[in-house]
Formats: sequence, C-alpha cells, structure tokens
Amino acid sequence: MKVLVLGTGAQGSTVARNLDKEPKVSKIICADMDEQQVTSLASSLRSAEGVCVDAENYSEIRKLMESCDLVVNALPLEFGKNVLDAALDAGCNYQDFAACEGIGDSWEEGMEIMLTEYDRKFREAGLLAVIGTGTAPGIMCIAAREAVKHVDEAETIYINIYDGVKTKKFIPFWWSPHVALNDMVDKPVAFINGKLVNTEPFTMPITREYDYLGKPVTLVEHAHDEPFYIGRNSRTLFRNVRNVYFKYGGTGIEFGRRLYEEGKLCREMLSGGDGELSLNDRLIAELPKAPRNPEEVKAIVDGGIISEKSAMVCEVEGVKDGRPVRVEYHVHAPGLAWCYEHSGMSHEQYMTGNCGFLFTRLFVRGMMSRKGLISSDMLTDAENRQYLKWAKEMNITTEVRITTLQQR
Repeated sequence: MKVLVLGTGAQGSTVARNLDKEPKVSKIICADMDEQQVTSLASSLRSAEGVCVDAENYSEIRKLMESCDLVVNALPLEFGKNVLDAALDAGCNYQDFAACEGIGDSWEEGMEIMLTEYDRKFREAGLLAVIGTGTAPGIMCIAAREAVKHVDEAETIYINIYDGVKTKKFIPFWWSPHVALNDMVDKPVAFINGKLVNTEPFTMPITREYDYLGKPVTLVEHAHDEPFYIGRNSRTLFRNVRNVYFKYGGTGIEFGRRLYEEGKLCREMLSGGDGELSLNDRLIAELPKAPRNPEEVKAIVDGGIISEKSAMVCEVEGVKDGRPVRVEYHVHAPGLAWCYEHSGMSHEQYMTGNCGFLFTRLFVRGMMSRKGLISSDMLTDAENRQYLKWAKEMNITTEVRITTLQQR
C-alpha cells in the first residue's frame, strides 16, 4: 500500500512516522513546500520519499496521488478543496484532519455539500473519504458515540475542552495560531432545539468542576465542527439529541477573549507594509510560535511547567430507564512532560497526530470497507472499539461517569 502524506508539520510527520511501522505500507510520500522539513522527515524513515510540492498547484498534487491508495491531508484548511478534488479525480482515498474551506457560500453550506454531493461522488468512484480526524473533531466524536450508548434518549450533548497547560515561557496556542485565532473570530455553530444556529464567540458560559482539575473552570462557545456533525446525525446515531454545543476553556481562550473584548480580534483588513494584511495576521506575526521540533519542546519543558491540567469530556444529558441522567465520557490524555519524555513532542502534537494516525491505521489495515464521504462520528461500532483499543496502547484512555439527576 502506498500513502501520500500532504503536510510535514507536527500532524503529518506523526502520521508518517507511525505509517513507517505498518507492515502493509510499502511506500510513504512525504510532501510539503518546506524542502528542509520534507528532506529531514523522509530521510529518517525506512520507506519514505520526500517531494517538494505546492498544494495550490492542482496538477502537481494530482500527479502525486495517481499511484497512491490513500492521501492524508495535514495541510491548512485553505488547501482542502484542492486536495479533496484531486483525490477524487486521481481515484485516491482521502483523510483530512479537519474539513475544507472554499466549498459553498458559507462554512455550513460547504459542510453539507461535502456530506451529500461529495459523499455521492466518492461512493460512485468506489472510494472512501473521512473528515475531522484529529482530537476534536476526531476522538471526541468517537467519545460522543460511546457516551450516548448509556442513555435511551439524549437531550443535550456538550463537547467540553479545557486546555490549562501553562509554561513559564508564554505559549498561548500549542497548535497553529492562525487556525486558533480565526476559529475565535468565526461565529460558532450550535444545534439548538433540533436546528443548526449561529451563536456568538465567548458567550453562553458553563462551569464544570472535574475532580482532576482541582478547581471549577468556565467554558464558552467556540467555532468547531462537532455540533454540525452530531446535529446532522442526531436521529441516526445520537438518540434524537435536541441540543449540541462545543465549549472551550483554558489558557488560549482566555488570551483570545481579551483580544476580542479589546477589538483586536477581527477580520478587518488593514493596510500593511506589503499590501493588505489582516489584523489577525499582524497578531500572529507577533505571537510566540507553537513548538515544532523536539529541541523547541525541550527548551519549553526545561524552562518550567506551571500547570498540565486539562480535560476533554463529552457530556450527555438524557433519560435512562425513565430517569434523567448525565453521562460524562472523559478522554484522558498524557501531559506535556510525559509526551516530551516519551516522544519528543508537545502534548498537542502527540494527541492530534496520534489520534489522526489511528484513523489512518484503520484504513491501511483494511478495517474500513465502506465507500463515500463521512465525518469521524460516523464510524461503525466495531471501528470505534478498535480505535479506542489502540488509543489505550498510546496512553490515551477513557472513563465513563454516570450521575442520576433530579426530576425536572
């Protein structure tokens, strides 16, 4: 089997390194515009070839896919449509850590087009495409599927993410600041009373007190894919859930909220020295970058860790045997110090890269036989069980807590 990994940053390189250990993978093509990164990664692997490619050049990426069985897209969102179309045209299966921009007049319309029109095109071509295959969305979509098994009927699902990792060196975002800040500007999508609606960033706060955090934390509305996926599949996969929210809290959201309240976080175009430059781009240029290599992670860890408190929880409020209950499905991930010690990565690199790779492994081991385009909440129960078994081997574990609520 031959796999093309497009994008050799933290996510793509993690997938490529793991693929190099897969017995059914005969060749890995590592492709990116960063020639130095491509060469460094490919030379460190047993079965890899490095190619410098411009993902905006359709013919270039399509040619790379022609002899491949799968392309793993670990590029920024703006390249998604190009890669998706090229995969379909070249007859190549497709995996995306996120989803695509530039399809339809709005994000919501684009998502619907992917899950209908592109689903049909991939099915007719006898191919599989899976989107939203990282941590959130990704393993948290699997968590939602597992959590709803504990209720007969679901009323509300919360995807709650709290990232409280703090180091003495200020790192506001452990992934792409470009993606993080733009997500904070976008209007979140929620599924409320059975309908997809837009909410406002940083609003509708909830407070949670998970025992391992040691304190109550506040989580707010944030633009993410999960309410769209779960809301769209509410009747078929999620016990007729009526409400779905994505809530986010911690260091990054606190930093972003201050910028937002000060009017410094928006898409307004400003005149820059080299032409038009967005305000977000100016902010990004001034922010500390997330660490990309072991040396950068080591410097941050050696400089001192203040806190590693984080939480990833899918909550389901519903009814079981006629009684109202709350199900908490906790995904426990290793912290920054452990991830560096065992892999040379940050906690974010470790989680997103490895969670993404486990979707790749399902494909290369022949465990995903369906055709079409699906989101990561649409795996079969057998695929979900296998995924979580492998995750446990990577020290990514799960825990279910069920509480009976008072009758309303």
